[in-house]
Amino acid sequence: MTTMTTGSDTLTRDALAVLQPGFTGTSAPDWLLRRIGEGLASVGLFGRNIVSAPQVAALTAQLRAERDDLLVAIDEEGGDVTRIEVRTGSSFPGNLALGAVDDVDLTREVARELGRRLAECGVNLNWAPSADVNSNPDNPIIGVRAFGAETGLVARHTAAYIEGLQAAGVAACTKHFPGHGDTNVDSHHAMPRIDVDLDTLHERELVPFRAAIAAGSKSVMSAHILLPALDPARPATLSPRILTGLLREELGYDGLIVSDAVEMQAIAGTVGIERGSVLAIAAGADALCVGGGLADEGTVLRLRDALVRAVRDGELAEERLADAAARVRALAAWTQQARGDVAAPGAAVQEGTAPGTGSDIGLVAARRAARITASPSWRPLEQAPYVATFTPVMNIAVSSETPWSIGGELAALLPGTESGTFGTDSSAADVLGAAGERRVVAVVRDEHRHPWMAAALDALLAARPDTVVVEMGVPRATPRGALHVATHGAARVCGRAAAEAIAGV
Repeated sequence: MTTMTTGSDTLTRDALAVLQPGFTGTSAPDWLLRRIGEGLASVGLFGRNIVSAPQVAALTAQLRAERDDLLVAIDEEGGDVTRIEVRTGSSFPGNLALGAVDDVDLTREVARELGRRLAECGVNLNWAPSADVNSNPDNPIIGVRAFGAETGLVARHTAAYIEGLQAAGVAACTKHFPGHGDTNVDSHHAMPRIDVDLDTLHERELVPFRAAIAAGSKSVMSAHILLPALDPARPATLSPRILTGLLREELGYDGLIVSDAVEMQAIAGTVGIERGSVLAIAAGADALCVGGGLADEGTVLRLRDALVRAVRDGELAEERLADAAARVRALAAWTQQARGDVAAPGAAVQEGTAPGTGSDIGLVAARRAARITASPSWRPLEQAPYVATFTPVMNIAVSSETPWSIGGELAALLPGTESGTFGTDSSAADVLGAAGERRVVAVVRDEHRHPWMAAALDALLAARPDTVVVEMGVPRATPRGALHVATHGAARVCGRAAAEAIAGV
């Protein structure tokens, strides 16, 4: 049941302004255009909204015909998490690959090129980068999305990424505050908990966020995680101690605070999305991400009315909602100014770091990130092999539509290459039967996290020691096989870099 509102009063406009909803379709539905006219200040794009860059540009132009300063957000980390290239795989290798190279100039340039492409499409807010320190190697949700497991490395690359992205006129949204790297639960499914003391949090989790703030990150995204050392009762997204006390007051952050998606089970399955939205704004969040799973007008109206009702019932201070809406509008104003600055004649252009800077900088980075271990007898393949991809269950942040592995890239270099996918119930015998006499290229992902995968690979190598192994996740297992390539990510360009190593290109 919804509260009756006029759609034009200040309170309702502020309630709409703090929402960052998604929608279905590749053009804007009428209901979304109406709500933008009534005060909605942000829209989120997902893979379902995207066919091509020109189509996205047309879509964002349609949206901005209703409101020129609209924030159009996207979850475009590069690497595993891509929306613009959801059906082809990313042109950028992702954070772990950049951390493996450990060249902050390269990271800055990759982020700048990614930002340039987003800006060309009309996107001006990117829910990236991940500033999480991947201190738990069994983390099911971060992994290759982090720059690494070392705090200082993560901090310097987080800062460089923000600088590059925002130089292109796209606001960064550093996530997942105060740090999601030490979890063993995916917050899409349940409530993760990090049981470390305050000293550890300040010396590890918070260091990259301090660097992000110093680098001028225009927004920060909260995590749906419970940290008893900071707040034993409420997850970060709903915690005044964490969002206001720690982030605003102690760390001095004055930009936009965005919640992670409120329909994730850590919120939806506990307090519910309406109650959770009210608590998040009251705690200090300024914008509510919703729409990855719930992408309809009814969800927008439910959250709008929950916020209005909470103000009228005295549960949420009207000044807090007004402050949140003002911060959203301030960021929108910055993006307009940044868009003008980037497009202005004579605007400064930052020089690249090496040949290839520009449209192929992602491939340059992927090549530099590849770690190759060859046996003494290794020779590049000249005949088309069989690519066996061992596929784990993916986390929800990675779209099931996004292809990965190296079959397509290797086929471009060695025509006739064939591929197959193998899961938890597959054996080495299945691979060998499919491969026949062909040389086998085994592609794995986070082998250390999946005992079935490690066992199948062991058996395959015992039967065929000349097998090539490509690790496209976090590389923790000992390199083995005739050739071992650790790509530090599963983006399309990571597959290309591995294919080049295998074919000797």
